[in-house]
Amino acid sequence: MKSNLRNEIKAYIVRQGITMQEVVDVLSDVYGWSDSVSNLSNKLQRESLRYKEAVQLADALGYDIQWVRRKAD
Repeated sequence: MKSNLRNEIKAYIVRQGITMQEVVDVLSDVYGWSDSVSNLSNKLQRESLRYKEAVQLADALGYDIQWVRRKAD
């Protein structure tokens, strides 16, 4: 399961046509994150990304996170 979340987020990065370094640079400049790619990679691998960080990461990639209520079965 761990690799699924990591791969999903990395896929969003690839879809934007940017590198992990470019994402980290934006996160560092805008939100004060560490400028180390390995720190972001480790967070994704350990699945230790906080919700606030996920929102900031999505913003850096040009996305919004939405909560959508599930349809009842």
